[in-house]
Amino acid sequence: MEVVIAPAQELAVLAADAVEGVLGSRGEPVLGLATGSSPLAVYDELVRRHVEEGLSFGRAWGFMLDEYVGLSADHPQRYRNVIATEIADRVGWPAERVAGPDGAATDLPAACAAYERSIAAAGGVDLQILGIGTDGHIGFNEPGSSLASRTRIKTLTQQTRVDNARFFDDEVDQVPTHCLTQGLGTIMEARHLVLLATGRHKAQAIHQLVEGPVSALWPATVMQWHPHATVLVDEAAASRLQLAGYYRQTYASKPSWQGL
Repeated sequence: MEVVIAPAQELAVLAADAVEGVLGSRGEPVLGLATGSSPLAVYDELVRRHVEEGLSFGRAWGFMLDEYVGLSADHPQRYRNVIATEIADRVGWPAERVAGPDGAATDLPAACAAYERSIAAAGGVDLQILGIGTDGHIGFNEPGSSLASRTRIKTLTQQTRVDNARFFDDEVDQVPTHCLTQGLGTIMEARHLVLLATGRHKAQAIHQLVEGPVSALWPATVMQWHPHATVLVDEAAASRLQLAGYYRQTYASKPSWQGL
């Protein structure tokens, strides 16, 4: 696992560099898309490169990490709409090439199984963008999730609903109680995991992710088993890392030609 500690805007540029590398190196690249606050600066940087430098998403496939259950198709916080607003529509990404689990399906287990098949049919995810919850969840894999789990329905914890209330006019009761999410086993099949976190409120989760024991209590710790995982954090999010000095030294001495 590589840990990079840098200002937030630099982290966004590094993540965008990794995405651009995948877009340029594969015939039909497959990107894993996260929602929430963490990836927004990355999406803005990718949009800038699309507008100013011609970066194209036309051949790419996009697969979302998760989706709320029960929101209407036109709800602004339905994650399919969020992804369209934050990146897909802004870069001219064909709608038929961006997919998410169907939180409005009448048969949710069947929808989850179909989503797993669609990811496999595309060849698997080349690069998965991730954020992390204050309780250590990635996707919506809440504490206690199986480390081998696949796409499925999950009940959101009260903490997650409180954290996400900011997207629902600060009304916790408006946040859905259930979601569909890629499982930890599904996420771990991506060829490169890039996780971003900023702010002191993420410091405990980052400490556990990087330096704690692998445990379902902190679901993101499963990333310690991944052969190519990158954790991008600012100083505040890194404030509880015991080996922060070593991570800085390692990154500072990294050859300039070597990407994430």
